[in-house]
Amino acid sequence: MTGRSANARRRYRRGRRLAGGIAGAALGVALLIWTLLPVYNMVLIALDEEGDEFTGSLWPPDPSFSSFRAVWRQDHWYLEHFWHQFGNSIFVGLATMVLTVVIGSLASFAIGRMQLRRGQLIGDAALLTYILPTAILIIPFVHIMHAYGLSDSLWAVIAAYVAFAAPYAVLILHQYGKLLPMELDECARIDGASPLQVYLRIYMPLMTPALVAVGVYALLLAWNDYLYQFMLLSSTRNMTVAAAIDQFFDSDEAPWNYMMAVALVYSLPPIAIYVGLRRFMSFRVHT
Repeated sequence: MTGRSANARRRYRRGRRLAGGIAGAALGVALLIWTLLPVYNMVLIALDEEGDEFTGSLWPPDPSFSSFRAVWRQDHWYLEHFWHQFGNSIFVGLATMVLTVVIGSLASFAIGRMQLRRGQLIGDAALLTYILPTAILIIPFVHIMHAYGLSDSLWAVIAAYVAFAAPYAVLILHQYGKLLPMELDECARIDGASPLQVYLRIYMPLMTPALVAVGVYALLLAWNDYLYQFMLLSSTRNMTVAAAIDQFFDSDEAPWNYMMAVALVYSLPPIAIYVGLRRFMSFRVHT
């Protein structure tokens, strides 16, 4: 009886694991379809030569890459400065990522590794900036940038994004830094290393996974935002793609295929950066 009961329990556990695996796979497939359906819709519209909105067909009868050629050649008047604006977007995204990583890593190093008095209080106080939604701060931010002569400047947008991303970066890096043994710093100081050398040669290499995660977050924050870029940038040459795409709605008949082609091209750099940096995002500490 005991052997039969044990076999029954094992079969029951195997059945539960199998059912859980099937349910998890079904949920994953459903979420994947739900996530990719808007992207598939964008592809269908971009491949429609007439530029009509999605009509419900699974594939356009005569797919055309004319919209992508127009984006590449900047043939439409909406696209006259596309590649320059694309470069502006890359500059804003990369500058935001680099500055957020530098500021966040220096702050977390000072708070956690140099053991500043009331350093934890400083880190927690930084999170208070998230109490107010960013949309509420846009008007005073525009006024401040105008007062400092940064109207219609990419640096105004970068300053806004760094201000919003830095507190999160300090929190994540400080928490991850707690996993690093303090003995490493002490040994380096005994060997005569300065705080800057400890920061560059010990802290930064061991913090690589967290630094990459924070950098990708800052990049996506700058890449996906529309409001601050629209409010702070006014000239066509200084606009980013996210702000310039609003021009498509100025016409009574917006070229939807061009709009979707621009959106698809615009989505490629963050995907490439994420794929390229993903292998550095394994949160393991080697000592």
